[in-house]
Amino acid sequence: MNQVSDRIRDVIQSDIRRMSRECERVGGINLGQGICDLPTIRELVDGACDAIAEWKATYSKFEGIDLLRDRIAKKIERFNGFRVDPATDIVVTVGSTGGFATAAMATLNAGDEVILFEPFYGYHLNTLRILGIETKFVPLHEPGWSIDFEELRRAFTPKTRGIVICTPSNPCGKMFTREEIEGIGALCREFGAWAYTDEIYEYIVYDGRKHVSMASVESCRDVTITISGFSKTFSVTGWRVGYVTADKAIARSIGLVNDLFYICAPTPLQWGIARALEVADEYYEKLAADYEKKRNLLADGLRAAGFEPYVPQGAYYMLARIPDEFANDQEMAKVLLEQARVAAIPGSAFYANGGGARMLRFCFAKDFDALEEACRRIAATVGKSAAAG
Repeated sequence: MNQVSDRIRDVIQSDIRRMSRECERVGGINLGQGICDLPTIRELVDGACDAIAEWKATYSKFEGIDLLRDRIAKKIERFNGFRVDPATDIVVTVGSTGGFATAAMATLNAGDEVILFEPFYGYHLNTLRILGIETKFVPLHEPGWSIDFEELRRAFTPKTRGIVICTPSNPCGKMFTREEIEGIGALCREFGAWAYTDEIYEYIVYDGRKHVSMASVESCRDVTITISGFSKTFSVTGWRVGYVTADKAIARSIGLVNDLFYICAPTPLQWGIARALEVADEYYEKLAADYEKKRNLLADGLRAAGFEPYVPQGAYYMLARIPDEFANDQEMAKVLLEQARVAAIPGSAFYANGGGARMLRFCFAKDFDALEEACRRIAATVGKSAAAG
C-alpha cells in the first residue's frame, strides 16, 4: 500500500525546511529558516524547570492553564490595546501555527475562499490547502509593500470567508497601518469574512513604529481572530506555545478542535511562559533594539555584496533583490549554499503566481558574530562569482 490522501497530494516540503536541511548538510550559517537560535531568559527556563520538578506534567485544560491565560489577557490589554476574558476568549495552542490551523478548522468549510497577501508565509497557504480551502492572492506592491484597495475589493466574492493578515509580515517585514486595517475590516464586514491576524512578531518592530492589533480597532473587533505566540519573543521556537483569542463562542469552537488534534500545549512549557510574562518592559525594548541593529548590519552587508534589500519595518526577515549577473533566485540560493555555506530562501517560495524569482529571503535572528561572518561570506562569494562570469 502506498496510497496518500488527496488533501496531501499536492503539498510539498517547504523551501524553508529544505534549505535548513541543506544548510545542515554543508555545515553552514542558516539565514533561511527563522530558527531563532539565541539564548533565552532565565525566568523562562526556571519556570519550566520548576514545573517539571513539581510534577506538573499532566494534561492541562485544552484551552491552557489558568495562570497563563490570565497573564496573556493582561499582556493583551497592556500591549495590544483591547480586552479579553481569560476564562472564555483565549485558547493556548501548539504554537501560532497550531493556532492558525485550529482557527481555520473551526471557522471554515471546504470550498470556502480565503485571501492571502503576496508575498505570503507558506504554512498559511498549505494549511488552507490541506483543509480544502480555496485561496486567492492579492499582491503587496514594492517597494513599500502597499495595498491597492480596488484590487483587494475585486478579490472578495460571495465565497470569501476569510483573509490572512500577517503583521509584522513574514517574509517582507511590512507592518499594516491602522488605516489599512480599517479598510480590510470594512471589506470583511461587508462580505461576511473573518480576518485571521498572525501577530507572532508583534514585539519586533523598528524605527519607533508601534504594532497595531486589528482587534484593537473598534470597527474590526468582532471580525478578527487574533493569533500570536512566544516563539519569537522569547527565542523558543521549539517549545511550541502560542495562543488564539476571539469572541467566546468562536474561542470555544477553536478550543474543541485544539483538544481533538493536540489535547493541549506542553504543560511544563506553559508554566515557563507564564513565568516569562512577568518580565519588565525593558526586555521587549532591548529585544527590538538588538534586532534593529542586526537588521541594519544585514542590510549594509547585502548592499555591499550587490543586493538591493527591502529593509523591513518589523519581524526578522529581509527580502532582497539578487545581483543582475545571477539568473534567478534558485541559482543564487544554490551559489550561496554551496560556495559561501550560507542558507537563504528563494523568493519564489512566497509567491503563487511566478513572483519572487529575483529575490531571496534572509533571516537575521542570529547572534552578531554569526551574522557578520555570513555577510563576509556572501560578499566574498558574490564577488568571486561576478569576476568568474
